[in-house]
This record gives sequence, structure tokens and C-alpha cells, in this order.
Amino acid sequence: MERIIALLRRPRQNANVARLRRRKNAAELVFRNLSKITTALVAVGYLWMILIPIPPLSQPVYIDENALQPAQVNTNWNWQHVRQADTYLNHLEGLRDRNATSEQRAQFIRDEFTKLGLSAATQNYTFTTSSGQRVSGVNAYAIMASPRASGSEAIVISASWLSEVGEELYNLRGISIVLALASFLKSYSLWAKDIVFVIGDNYFDGIHAWLNAYHGTIPPNLDTDLLEHTSGVIWNALTIDYSGHSFSHLGVFFEGLNGRLSNQDLINSVRLISHYTGGVPLVLYDHLDAHDAPQSSLLAKAPEFMRRSPQFREFEFRVRNVKRHVSYQARGRPSGAHGLFHRFRIDAITLYAVPAVGPHGFFALGRIIESTLRTSNNLLERLHASFFFYILTSSGTFMKIGMFLPSAVLVGVGMMFWGLGTWVEAGWWKGTERVSTDLDDKAKDPDVRRARPRWRPRRRPVLPALVVVLATHAAGLLAFNLITTPWFPQNQITSSSILFVVLSLLPAVLITLAPSHPPEAAPISMLLQSFNLCLASTVISITSLLNFSLAAMLAITLGIPLLRSRISSPQQTPFQPLQSPSRTPARLVAYAAYSMLAWGWLLFLPSEVEKAVWNWEVLGVWFAPFVCIVYAPLVLQAGLVRLCPS
Repeated sequence: MERIIALLRRPRQNANVARLRRRKNAAELVFRNLSKITTALVAVGYLWMILIPIPPLSQPVYIDENALQPAQVNTNWNWQHVRQADTYLNHLEGLRDRNATSEQRAQFIRDEFTKLGLSAATQNYTFTTSSGQRVSGVNAYAIMASPRASGSEAIVISASWLSEVGEELYNLRGISIVLALASFLKSYSLWAKDIVFVIGDNYFDGIHAWLNAYHGTIPPNLDTDLLEHTSGVIWNALTIDYSGHSFSHLGVFFEGLNGRLSNQDLINSVRLISHYTGGVPLVLYDHLDAHDAPQSSLLAKAPEFMRRSPQFREFEFRVRNVKRHVSYQARGRPSGAHGLFHRFRIDAITLYAVPAVGPHGFFALGRIIESTLRTSNNLLERLHASFFFYILTSSGTFMKIGMFLPSAVLVGVGMMFWGLGTWVEAGWWKGTERVSTDLDDKAKDPDVRRARPRWRPRRRPVLPALVVVLATHAAGLLAFNLITTPWFPQNQITSSSILFVVLSLLPAVLITLAPSHPPEAAPISMLLQSFNLCLASTVISITSLLNFSLAAMLAITLGIPLLRSRISSPQQTPFQPLQSPSRTPARLVAYAAYSMLAWGWLLFLPSEVEKAVWNWEVLGVWFAPFVCIVYAPLVLQAGLVRLCPS
């Protein structure tokens, strides 16, 4: 009873003091376990990425926009139109066999459109790259005016002369069915939107030139004719890639320029139409379903029970789909000519007829395209209800953004925690002070006094570390400008070697010449690592909202190398060197590894460098400048953390 009374009489603690005390205890708990927290965050993030293809994280696809009503119409495409497509195919094969020029091919296509009573024209264009390469071609296009509306809205159906997916080089059947569809669709008055038919020269550049001319966004390196005929705002677009003789499955490509994705309702509508109207299975890319595909290459050397297991085969099938998706989206290169439409907020996909002995051809594909156009014709506004951020693990399942985004963000959060912890650590050093006890006072001997540790504040020289960060990114900008000069591709082997040596050795020489830090100041390595980790974490977190695949690749390539760039004990004092002179060779080897990770692609991936520069200059893909100005400097900063004097 007395204890209870004493407890009640105890004076109440000030609420603000209690809150500050709790905050201090929480901060101390986090700082003491910072290494464990960071390791857990990064490990969970990487594990989450590995588990993305597993079925429990996916869910079935569905239609959000009720106005679409896919596969709800009676199609009118018949065998008469198939014979017409075959006739067009014979003419196109003749042009191919005669090695007809781009002008001759475009003139033939324009004349056929004109015979159908459509407003048709051709477009000459020339792209000029920094290396002096000139990419020229001639597009043909036609516009079928809507009989029921003012022409303020339009749908595009296109095909390129070349095909980059299948074994056949020319997309002759794709162009043939577009011509046959122009003749077929002209005979019906149910269209509420203009239909634009575009036959692009080459593969990417033809459609890209036409879109720039259509929207009036002609870049300086594009010399093109102005379009004679235009329509309204384009809402949806279909690109047809049918290069083989016949097909068994219909593949869909949906990745756009710089990681953009089309609205998922368009893909889901085509899936339903392909299944119920055309009787054709829809797959992602040219990947056959797990039960239709031959023996998987990934499981070829696996034990027998794994090769026979439907669960393992399904997982392997999803891994292939996710891997293909990441390879397109991370590099920012469209998976087909449709991806160029995404730049102008146009939902577009490519329908690819997967080559096979049979059983489908012009008849099935024509019905699918007709029904898809009828579905898009129902729209009263742009597609907006469904998802723009997703991962299709199969044609019938997908992952919402909340099921995959945290994997990259967790790695970024772990890097941010470690960077902030390094910043706090840089502001303090552990010293000692002598305190006396009763026995020490009796002894009257100051040397006998007991020493206890005490944290003391120290200065953080921010400016040198900030200069290093800015200098590395400036070097990346300079490297990108040099890569896009005419001198670089003309002497690529020599210029790549020189550029690699300069970009690797010059920062190392300058950082080793920097004066050593005074005892009362934090070492530059700690501040540089703090800035490096915080900046990399910010880049990963922001990029994950724009291009998850690129953010995941950054988390994989930057996470562990940047976290392990400086290995030291948190208990070291400013009078104790972090690295002894005997470790100098190890530091040099580590810096060489970081330099190779940052700039090694200049030496070992010359073809990829050439493609990336071409994609930037012609298509506007951001991958090349991003690697040079953002990724490589971040890795180089981590290497300098290992190398700089402590």
C-alpha cells in the first residue's frame, strides 16, 4: 500500500521531456543497429526482386473501362478480303524481288490507297546522326475520314517495312493486311473516329519521322516533308508485324519509349478479342505458354522432377517474360514501332504473328484487328481507368505497382539509412577523459585517474566532397558529349580506350593529391560516401516511379558496391588512420574494379554503345545520357571513397 501511495505522489514527468527522451532512445537504438537494419532492408529488397515471377504475387487481368465492350461485335471480315490481302502480298513480293527503292515502294502503296478513295500521300525524311550517318526513307499514309464525326479524334493502324522479331526480314504480310483492311473498312459507316493507315519505311525511323511531322515536333537532325493530310488527336494505335507464312499464337509487345507502358485495358481487350473472336491464343512477345513451349533452356540441365513439374515450368515461363520486359524497359528502347506513339500519350501495342506451320493466317488476324478497332471506336475519352504501371508475368496475369515497387525502394531506403548514418558518424569522434573516484582522490595521483570514453563533435569539410561529386558528374557529361561526336565512332576502339583511361586515372590522381584532413575534421571518404549513398538512393527511389526496371537494375548494380565502398570501424578516432599504407595495393585493385564497373562498357560493349547513341540521337532514348551522367559517376565516386586518403 505504501508503494502505491508513493507512486501516486511521484511528480509527473513533463510531456515534452518524455517525448524528447523517447526520440533520443529511438535514435540511439537505430544507430546502434544501423548495420543490421541496412542489411535487412537490402536483403529483403533483393529477395523480393527474385520472387517477382512467383504466381502468388500476380493476379488475373481484367477490364476497367466499361465502354470498351471487347469481343461483343459480329465481325464482317471474310475470305474475299483474305484473297485481296493475298493479291497485295503478290505485288509486294514483286517489289521485294526487284529490289525496289523506298520511293517505288511508297509510291505503290500510295497509289493503292488512292484507288480506294482515301486521302493518301508520301513523306520523305532523313535523319542525320553525329557520326555523319544518314538514315533516309519514304513513308506512305492515308486517312479515312469518319462518316459520323468531325474528325477531331483518330485511330492509327500501321506496319513497318521491316520486321526485327522473326526470322523473316520483311513485314510483307503485315503491310498486305493493312492495305486490305483499308479497302474493307471503307465500306462501313459505323466509324466515329478517323482511321489513319501508316506504312513506315525501315523499322523505327519511318514511324518516328511520321509522328514528329504529324505533331509538329521535328527535331533539328530530322529533315522531312510536311504532311499533306492530317487528322485529329490520335487516341489508340495498332502496329502489325506479320512476317511469317502463318502463325499459331499472337504475341503482344507493349513497352514504349523510355519505359512508358500502354494502358493495360488495351492489352486486355486484345486478349479477349483474340481468344473469343479469332480463336488465337495471345502470348507475351514470342514466348509460347508453358504447356505449349518446347523443353525450356533454363530447365534443360535441371533434375528430372523439375523438368516434369508444371510449377517449375510455369515459374520458368514467368521468369522469361519478366526478364524480356526488364530488358526492354530498363534500356528505354521500345519493344516495337508502337512504342514511339507513347511519347505523345497514345496507347499503342504491336501485334506479332508468331511464325508456325499453322493454323492461322489473314482470316483470323483480320477478324481480330476489325474487332479491336470496333472496340476502340466505342471510347468516349482516352483510356485512363486501368493501370499504366504494371508487370505482365503472363498474358493473363499481372502485378500491380504495389507488389513490385517496394523491392527497389527498400534497397534505396537501406542506402539512405547508411548514408545518413555515415553523415552522423562523420560529425563525431570517440575520445577519452579522465575522471577521479574517491580512491583516486585519496591517492592524489593524477596518473591513477580512471579514463572513460566520450564522444566529441568534429568539423565536417563538406566543400571538398561536394566538389568531387560535381566533378565526377561533369566528367560524365563530358564523356557523353565526346561519345556523340563524329570522331568517336570513326575511331571507336582507340577512342574508347583513351576515354576509359582518362576517366579512370584522372580522378584517381587528383584525389590522391588532395591534402590530408586535420585531426579535428572528418575524413573526406566519410563525407563522400554519405553524399554518394544519399544521391544514389534518391535516384533509385525517383526512377522507380518512372521506370521500375531501370530502378531495379540500379539497385542491383549500385547497392552492394556503394555500401561496401568504405570499410571501417565506427569506433575509430581522427588520430587513427582508417587504412594503413600496407593496404594501398588493395585500395588500387578495388578502385580498378569500380572503374571497370563504371566505364568498362566503353571497352567491352562497343556495339551496345553504338546502338545507345543511335537510339538517343534518332529516337530520343535517355539511356545513353543516363548511364554517362548519372550511373557511371555514382560508381566512380564509390571507387574514390576506397582510394582517397583517410
